[in-house]
Amino acid sequence: MIVIVDFGSQTTHLIGRRIRELGVRTEIVEPEKALAKIASLKPAGIILSGGPASVYASGAPTVDPQIFKLDIPLLGICYGEQLMSHMLGGQVKPGRKKEYGPAEIATTSSDLFTGIPKTTFTVWMSHGDEVQQAPTGFKTVATTKTIPHAAIENKTKKQYGIQFHPEVVHTQFGEMVLSNFITICKLKTKKRVINEAFVNDIVEDIKESIPEKDSVICALSGGVDSSVAALLVHRAIGKRLTCIYIDSGLMRKGETDDL
Repeated sequence: MIVIVDFGSQTTHLIGRRIRELGVRTEIVEPEKALAKIASLKPAGIILSGGPASVYASGAPTVDPQIFKLDIPLLGICYGEQLMSHMLGGQVKPGRKKEYGPAEIATTSSDLFTGIPKTTFTVWMSHGDEVQQAPTGFKTVATTKTIPHAAIENKTKKQYGIQFHPEVVHTQFGEMVLSNFITICKLKTKKRVINEAFVNDIVEDIKESIPEKDSVICALSGGVDSSVAALLVHRAIGKRLTCIYIDSGLMRKGETDDL
């Protein structure tokens, strides 16, 4: 298992999904409960998610600093990298340029980039702050034209930080970065195959989680995620499912009127 500490990122659940697609279980935990959860779950790795806050701002979400003393591989993504750097004595400040979109990253040798065929590739950025000085014991393993520490590592402690988002499809080789972290955690990756047996397992899990006499309401927007979720739940409990259409404004022209 890998524990993901959620700092309010829009893509925290996507990080979990990407890890699970590589065959490893995940559990998302709140920052203030992270240390206790890690102690009870005994994960093989820890991921600190992104988030909208500034690590140096009053009231910014944080974790118990004891987390960085655990003998467990750790990966900080975006806010996670900044928080790790800030708490370990590095320097985080507003970036020279706020970024939301693609950027070209130049990498050096690192366990995170093992097997990636290019030393320069496109990644997805979404940040206003940046690490301007890495903590003692860390070396910089990636840069961009505007970010001096786009990826950092302390190989001895197996602690890594990346400013970009490997979980989104816009990042080239993002899956390989996450796969490499899984390997660092001494876990094995196994590409999940979506077949009838896999679907049947999900349906059985749903059946077990919903008491026999209970009914379920599903907010259905017509998008892929909610439609697939509704279909799986319907397979599990049939007429006990009631779907309520939510017009998100993202349907094709005329589709809502045709419902």
